Amino acid sequence: MPLYCFSCPSCGAIQELLVAFDAKPICSDCNGQELQRLLSCPAPEGKSAGIIRSGRAQAAREGYFSNSRA
Repeated sequence: MPLYCFSCPSCGAIQELLVAFDAKPICSDCNGQELQRLLSCPAPEGKSAGIIRSGRAQAAREGYFSNSRA
């Protein structure tokens, strides 16, 4: 599952969440259900391995992966 940035129109919170592409996440601040996915910049060339490793480590800490290779 990739990391996506979301903005909540209800409370203005911006959150980075690890969710499936078609998932409908809920705002952790106000429980709003209308989160809008934000566009993000592509990873700088040559740094994507570190970004992937960082994302996997965060996912493992949050309990999303049972067989994480962080």
